[in-house]
Amino acid sequence: MFSFFESEAEKKLKSHITNLGALARADGHVDPTEMEFIISIGKRHGMKSSQVRNLLSNVESVKPQMPSNDTERFDQIYDLVEMMLADGIVDENEMEFCVNMAVRLGFRKSIVGVLVRRISIGVKDGLTREQIREDAQSFLNY
Repeated sequence: MFSFFESEAEKKLKSHITNLGALARADGHVDPTEMEFIISIGKRHGMKSSQVRNLLSNVESVKPQMPSNDTERFDQIYDLVEMMLADGIVDENEMEFCVNMAVRLGFRKSIVGVLVRRISIGVKDGLTREQIREDAQSFLNY
């Protein structure tokens, strides 16, 4: 109703949350672990769980907002990959969604497979987001 008055940051956050929701549904259902992960992302940015759930139930109302800088781009693909790993099962549709989203976020198509794989391995190995970002800088030229 008052979305006209939302800041760009709020629009980007809502877009990011809906992207995560789309990834969660890529395998046909939203696992409770995936939902909790999406809610935790929302809470980290000041949203209430009810707001996140409401947003995910009304995804048609959110216009996609692309990140405006490299850090936001990386953070969004990182969150998408982390979400893909949340239920412990990497579905082919989820992997394809992550790769397609990386391209849409502005990463070169020739490196997105490597990027998604390296983020996956880093997350599984317990590396921090910053360590994985630094590793990715070695082959990323946004």
